[in-house]
Amino acid sequence: MGPNSWLTSLNCSVSSIQSLDNSSFFSLVLTWFKFNFLSPCPQRILLSSVDLFFLFVLLILGVKKLCSRFIKKENSLDKPLLGDERPKFRVTFWFYGSLLVTTVLAISYSVLCILAFTKGVQSGWEMAEAYFRLIHAVTYFVILVVIVHEKRFAAVSHPMALRVYWGMSYVIVFLFAITAIIRLLFFTGNVLRMDDIVVLASLPLYVYLVVVSIRGSSGICQEDGVVGNGDELDSNVSGYGTASLFSKAVWNWMNPLLSKGYKSPLKLDEVPSLPPDFRAEKMEEFFEKKWPKSGENVKYPVLTTLIRCFWKDLVIISLLAIVQLVVMYVGPVLIQSFIRFTSGDRSNPSEGYYLVLILLTSKVLEVLSSHHFSFLSEILGMKIRSSIITTIYKKGLRLTCSSRQAHGVGQIVNYMAVDSQQLSDMMLQLHSLWMVPLQIVASLLLMYYYLGVSMFAALILIVVTLISTLWMTSTSNQYQYHLTVKRDLRMKVINELLGNMRVIKFQAWEEHFKEKILSLRNQEFKWLSKFIYLLACNLSLLWSMTQIISAFTFGAAIFFKNPLDAATVFTATTVFRILQDPIRNFPQCLMSISQAMVSLGRLDGYMTSRELDSNVVERQQGCNGRIAVEVKDGMFSWEDDGDQIVLKDINLEVRKGELAAIVGMVGSGKSSLLASILGELHKISGEVRVCGSTAYVAQTSWIQNSTIQENILFGSPMNNKRYKDVLRVCSLEKDLEILEHGDQTEIGERGINLSGGQKQRIQLARAVYQDRDVYLLDDIFSAVDAQTGSEIFKECVRGALKDKTVVLVTHQVDFLHNADLILVMRDGQIVQSGKYDELLKSGMDFGDLVAAHENSMELVESSTEASGECLTQSSPKSPHPLTPKSSQKAQVVANGGSSSLDQQPKGSSKLIKDEERETGHVSFDVYKQYLTEAFGWWGVVAVVIISLFWQAATMSSDYWLAYETSKDHAWNPSLFIDVYSIIAGMCCIFVIVRSFLVAFLGLKTAQRLFDQIINSILHAPMSFFDTTPSGRILSRVSTDQAYVDFMIPLFLSIVFLMYFTVIGMLFITFQSAWPTIFLIVPLIWLNFWYRRYYIASSREFTRLGSITKAPILHHFSETVSGIMTVRCFGKEDMFFQGNVDRVNANLRMDFHSNASNEWLGLRLEFIGSILICVATIFMVLLPSFVIPPEYVGLALSYGLPLNSVLFWAVYMSCMVENRMVSVERIKQFIRIPSEASWRIANCLPSVDWPYRGDIEINNLQVRYRFNTPLVLKGISLRINGGDKIGIVGRTGSGKSTLIQVFFRIVEPSAGTIIIDGVDICKLGLHDLRSRFGIIPQEPILFQGTVRSNIDPLEMYSDDEIWRSLERCQLKDVVAAKAEKLDSPVVESGDNWSVGQRQLLCLGRVMLKNSKILFMDEATASVDSQTDAVIQGIIREDFANCTIITIAHRIPTVIDCDRVLVVDDGWAKEYERPSTLLERPSLFASLVQEYSNRSTGV
Repeated sequence: MGPNSWLTSLNCSVSSIQSLDNSSFFSLVLTWFKFNFLSPCPQRILLSSVDLFFLFVLLILGVKKLCSRFIKKENSLDKPLLGDERPKFRVTFWFYGSLLVTTVLAISYSVLCILAFTKGVQSGWEMAEAYFRLIHAVTYFVILVVIVHEKRFAAVSHPMALRVYWGMSYVIVFLFAITAIIRLLFFTGNVLRMDDIVVLASLPLYVYLVVVSIRGSSGICQEDGVVGNGDELDSNVSGYGTASLFSKAVWNWMNPLLSKGYKSPLKLDEVPSLPPDFRAEKMEEFFEKKWPKSGENVKYPVLTTLIRCFWKDLVIISLLAIVQLVVMYVGPVLIQSFIRFTSGDRSNPSEGYYLVLILLTSKVLEVLSSHHFSFLSEILGMKIRSSIITTIYKKGLRLTCSSRQAHGVGQIVNYMAVDSQQLSDMMLQLHSLWMVPLQIVASLLLMYYYLGVSMFAALILIVVTLISTLWMTSTSNQYQYHLTVKRDLRMKVINELLGNMRVIKFQAWEEHFKEKILSLRNQEFKWLSKFIYLLACNLSLLWSMTQIISAFTFGAAIFFKNPLDAATVFTATTVFRILQDPIRNFPQCLMSISQAMVSLGRLDGYMTSRELDSNVVERQQGCNGRIAVEVKDGMFSWEDDGDQIVLKDINLEVRKGELAAIVGMVGSGKSSLLASILGELHKISGEVRVCGSTAYVAQTSWIQNSTIQENILFGSPMNNKRYKDVLRVCSLEKDLEILEHGDQTEIGERGINLSGGQKQRIQLARAVYQDRDVYLLDDIFSAVDAQTGSEIFKECVRGALKDKTVVLVTHQVDFLHNADLILVMRDGQIVQSGKYDELLKSGMDFGDLVAAHENSMELVESSTEASGECLTQSSPKSPHPLTPKSSQKAQVVANGGSSSLDQQPKGSSKLIKDEERETGHVSFDVYKQYLTEAFGWWGVVAVVIISLFWQAATMSSDYWLAYETSKDHAWNPSLFIDVYSIIAGMCCIFVIVRSFLVAFLGLKTAQRLFDQIINSILHAPMSFFDTTPSGRILSRVSTDQAYVDFMIPLFLSIVFLMYFTVIGMLFITFQSAWPTIFLIVPLIWLNFWYRRYYIASSREFTRLGSITKAPILHHFSETVSGIMTVRCFGKEDMFFQGNVDRVNANLRMDFHSNASNEWLGLRLEFIGSILICVATIFMVLLPSFVIPPEYVGLALSYGLPLNSVLFWAVYMSCMVENRMVSVERIKQFIRIPSEASWRIANCLPSVDWPYRGDIEINNLQVRYRFNTPLVLKGISLRINGGDKIGIVGRTGSGKSTLIQVFFRIVEPSAGTIIIDGVDICKLGLHDLRSRFGIIPQEPILFQGTVRSNIDPLEMYSDDEIWRSLERCQLKDVVAAKAEKLDSPVVESGDNWSVGQRQLLCLGRVMLKNSKILFMDEATASVDSQTDAVIQGIIREDFANCTIITIAHRIPTVIDCDRVLVVDDGWAKEYERPSTLLERPSLFASLVQEYSNRSTGV
């Protein structure tokens, strides 16, 4: 008996082991294991034992259940044995699949059992075989009964005993299959029995059952009619959820969607929603449920949670990977059998057909397993990404201010965009970690079987290759880390640039930011170049690996005198090709896992960050006490560790229905006190108690990118009466009448198309509409004019809110005598509290504030008294007739400095235009522009020629192998290896040259495109930024640029190689099996048809995916910027649902895109498999003189991977087209219409221009677009150099628009502005803007330091900067900080109060010392005392300068040389203030309103 005879022996005896007396213990144990697990008889005993044990366990469970019911005296036996009764349920394909598979197995084994007994039992083996079939048949009939029982009683999960049984039986049947395959391939004679055929045929059924056992679900689901959070079932849900097993197996459920996409470009609403089990709300809920409890000491909480959530998915994917791994090597093993058959006598043609059948089966299994492996991995990645994004968002809603600043909004957005994607992408690479070593071991074992010790030459080279690629991967990982850091820095600057573009254009800082961005890009590009060139080295090594290993291995075989024939060499080269992929992917796998571990670390840090303590504030609903807001002995800090105390010794009581006012100097802690009442600060000590619900209006307006109505409703239901009342008391009725679309007008990003006053009133209306008990209002009057402020105080604060508790932070001393309680703050303490008269008598801080206000009002009061008689007369007549309503529509936006409301076509209320989206195929022009951007067509031609040479050299090496190993050729080992080595060397040279050439061309193109888009963005007019969300621009310079930097050149080069490889494979296959050449026409037609059919939808999935990704990030940024408002109103759930909806919208694109990829891959690979099987049939049928055996080996070595190469060639070409959408999108923004030139060479102003500051405006008319009404309608006036001009007018009258025209942010439609004899429209924009100074309405600071904000261009000395800070009242504040001028300014200047930000902006202008200064509400957010000091300093420092000031505070403009009253786009009045006050005038009426509002409210 041979050593492996037990594989065919029907004996259950262990004599074969006992005969190995002289063997080592290890050999004995190994043989014992082989006998027990691979010999037919022990295998059947093992499976029969498992069957009987399962039946026994099931019997015990059934008896136990019945006994428990009788003990409970239950008469009815109709209740289920397997689960609880569920009255309403639906049955999915998983149940029917289990039922069908179990029925097939039960019937199959019953038939085999009947055949065994009817044929007669004549030996012990036949008796054992018959009883084995009987036991297995009975077992599956019992399982069939159990499954039917499950449906009857709606058991939602299979019993654990059944799941364990299916798992164990799969393992044993898998061993059966291994034994059958070994006997078939390695033993001569007819050793394949009926049982073997049944086992091989039923193996896929057992695979399905083990998948069901891992899932646990029976396929019976509760039918409740709702999905997710109670939403109605979606009628447009993806077909995946209801598809049959076969439909899921071959992705037929995608057919309707792909058909629709082929007929016409898919629209957003035509893509079905996600299946319920994949939706973001389910994923987040599952993730949160599995998150480690507080008592668990878990080092890596995010990783632990992901494993707990998705371990079942990982196991199923691993099983598919094992199947894929096993069938992958069937093809190479069959090559020798095919060559042996074709070179033999062919007396038994059925053997050839068996080989073809095995090849076809293995290929079908390989195709199915590989694509389901990919699809399930992508689905798992999608689930993980969904879980991470939604959990990050939910965490962001709970973070403390300190934690939020520690991470930064940009960094958290990176967690969402980058880290979640890293974890998602890792799922495709994860299993390579254990699969690659297995593949390498399996390949080496096969090579050892065929080549003996020569295999060690291949082993040495594989080890060297792995070490080299690991080193290069590790180095490239470091490069990529540096690249990511530099990219993040660049994106941070670009994000800041886009958020503050108006200020940057006012200051003419575009070139400064351009230099900053290009400097960071150059640093990024340095690391990108290193990364790309190292990748080129890595790819060169991996692409030439097959030839190098083959040459060394065959050289070693010749050295060790191993025989080389066609069967051996082509089996070896096929195995080498199989090895190429895992070795190529292994470093990428390690890199991906390494990046994922970094991402997990970052996410751990974020997810474990400190959250707001909900118990900081004791909130009472429906309380009966008199106190509404109470703080006792409060000590608070913005920092979680409490190091920097901002409020101390806080004691206050605000009674129900009272109006409490908080006043104090800039930076005294007023806004922080409101935040402490809301629970936003870290409470070090004390108690905070709030009775009832709260509403909050922030000092810096927070407006959502939606309609005005949606901003006011804020998720509450519409109540028409209350809504109209709110509009009235917040003085919004007039604004809405002027707007063409009223409250349906869309507000731009950050409220860009509204004036400061309008934004403030809208968020006040939002608070009033919510009808809360306690209102916290932070300086709501700073951005509105005197009359509007008086109306709001009278109608809203003391009207609609008269019965509410109101805590008001204000600098308006006029309103304080109406307050029930006044709190005076200094240095984070309440230094005084009481009523107006009490505090006035006590003097101190409050007395100083009132005195400063009274001093500023003295001139107003005296002027009013002098002209009191005139002011009592009728309202002044306008020198111009009132314009019709249609011409006023643009005025509302004028004060906000935006033009966009009237830029849209009539009938549209949208300000933000839908993103421009191409449809149909990517045009040839896009390819042409990309390919020829660097060196024209010469670069493309060079790459194509070198790729052709490489393919020719690769094919030559294999032809040389076939020629040298043919039987008719005289074998010359020396010549053979010399020529083969030379060809292999040429292949390596061509690969290296091509890799580095592609890298060089790709880098050059990427840099040119980046320079163009940055240049285009910086030159774009302001109207572009008003109508284009920043996320839309950021996606171009981040994601799209990243694809251009790296993915597109790599994919394009791979596509070239793939198509050349496919052509080579087809050429060799058709040459060897020439009758298959008639298949080439349908093959080419099918591939191109499938490609065209697939790409029509896939391309739109990519475009729609890009469009739906930006809103996720924008929504998060918007939420974080208004997080205090969101939390105060308790709208976290509403905003979280908004995030969920956006994530689902994006993920459904990814889901269907992944499904369409596998749909295409399955069909193309199946076509390739059919082709190679047809070719092998002809090889079997045709005699050896037609197809020599060595060419059979050559054709098979090329043909076996044909199915996958064919798919990857088409798929990669589609991927290139999808990624070329990024080039298309970048080109869209390169073609933005530009504003006027920054500099005009032949029209440069003199160095000291403007030298006097004389300004002459002649018939100035402005409209935002040619088809919109005039905003300024013919203003003519003259300003003498050195004059101080005050501009006043109602909100939306056109004041800020006038200033924008001076800077040519908006170009005049007619008329001229002459400054010191120079027409400003003839100058370059930078020559004009750089000569003016401006303090804009909204104080903007950039991330950096105090120094970089005061002097961004680094033109001044430290002494000059300190003098500037001293003049703007900030020297003491900055000097008190440890870092002095290098004190940090965080993103948006959030670590400085709004008043301090305005003072820093003032210091910036003082340092510049321009001859003409524009001030747009420059001191709106500072107190009267500081305002008076600043105004005095400005008049002193800019005594000889022309100053044009827009102000709502009358004292600010009352002492100007002249006052310009703008109304409805006309210069209604332009005179000295005293002159205007002497007669009935608009200015006189404004002064009267301001002086009377303290007593009139």
